[in-house]
Amino acid sequence: MPVPAHLPRNAVLGGSLALVAALALTACGAAPEPAGTTADGRNAASATSAADFGGMDALVAAAKKEGTLHAIALPRDWANYGALIDGFQQKYGIKVEVENPDASSQDEINAVTSRKGQDRAPDVLDLGSSFALSAAQQGLLAPYKVTAWSDIPEGQKDPEGRWYNDYGGYVSIGCDAKRVKNCPTTFKDLLKPEYKGQVALNGNPTKSGSAFAGVFAASLAQGGSFDDIRPGIDFFAQLKKNGNFTPVESTPATVEKGETPISIDWDYLNAGYAQEFTSKGLDWKVAVPTDGRYAQYYSQAINKDAPHPAAARLWQEYLYSAEAQNLWLKGFARPVLMPAMDKAGTLDQAAALKLPAVSGVPAFPAEAQQAKAKTVLAEGWGKAVAG
Repeated sequence: MPVPAHLPRNAVLGGSLALVAALALTACGAAPEPAGTTADGRNAASATSAADFGGMDALVAAAKKEGTLHAIALPRDWANYGALIDGFQQKYGIKVEVENPDASSQDEINAVTSRKGQDRAPDVLDLGSSFALSAAQQGLLAPYKVTAWSDIPEGQKDPEGRWYNDYGGYVSIGCDAKRVKNCPTTFKDLLKPEYKGQVALNGNPTKSGSAFAGVFAASLAQGGSFDDIRPGIDFFAQLKKNGNFTPVESTPATVEKGETPISIDWDYLNAGYAQEFTSKGLDWKVAVPTDGRYAQYYSQAINKDAPHPAAARLWQEYLYSAEAQNLWLKGFARPVLMPAMDKAGTLDQAAALKLPAVSGVPAFPAEAQQAKAKTVLAEGWGKAVAG
């Protein structure tokens, strides 16, 4: 954004996994060192910083020994995650296994809790901010402060280091201009009869960070506030009643098929689709609605019981390097370290100039406001769009 560092994405699978140390005996009968442990006995699972583990060299060595990173809900076309995954693998020789790329944030949390103690549990999580807060409250996340910790703005990180914002953007309206004669640019526009059966969200707002943000943005457009998301729910109930809202969850595939010609989603996703669709003959327009300007960040976190604790921590160090932050920027997302990198001269200025245009300074809902909104959504969303 230069939204102060964030935002909202669609996926999430979390799982509390207990680290299982290898107990196989060597020829001499001695047990090998557990994964994520240094020769002097330091354990990555309890390390709260690279320095706490003996420095970056020690962390890299331990992570390479583990050899694998389990991730979930990371689509390669989401904020340029494909390039980030490839960059990490090439830099460290560690294999990144991504399960269920299109999962939601709630799916991530469910994966953590249901796979506790299993080798297939996720090591790391990329969650919508409200879901990161929830996971921290449930005691699922490991405290860890990356080397760039001091450059992450206050308010964009948990004081204990259990989560910290990574990249973000604004809620936007994407539109297939070849299928839709007059593309909408505001939430008010979406109520017009000409958009019957065409308006979609990127997921279910009770499970997806991006869809949650879409309802919050609609609430602001209807006179609601961070303390009151109900007008947003009522807005979608009206869209459903007049036939404009489709229950099909928007993805690049549904857009190409013409199933979701109008999609409410993050601006960095819609902007990325616009670039991708050009080669496929689609004319994808992107507008940040002036009547419901809502910005947010997604948040990074480490599973407290990650099966690969050193690789999980090294992944965080990589994501908060200038190299990786600029890769997010190339994916049209606004990295949390954008202000610090701009000041330090490490920001990719060419990529920054390609971000969707937005005016004004974004505001963000507080933790208590997000928690309240999630409760209201859980109670009212199904009734609002059912039938």
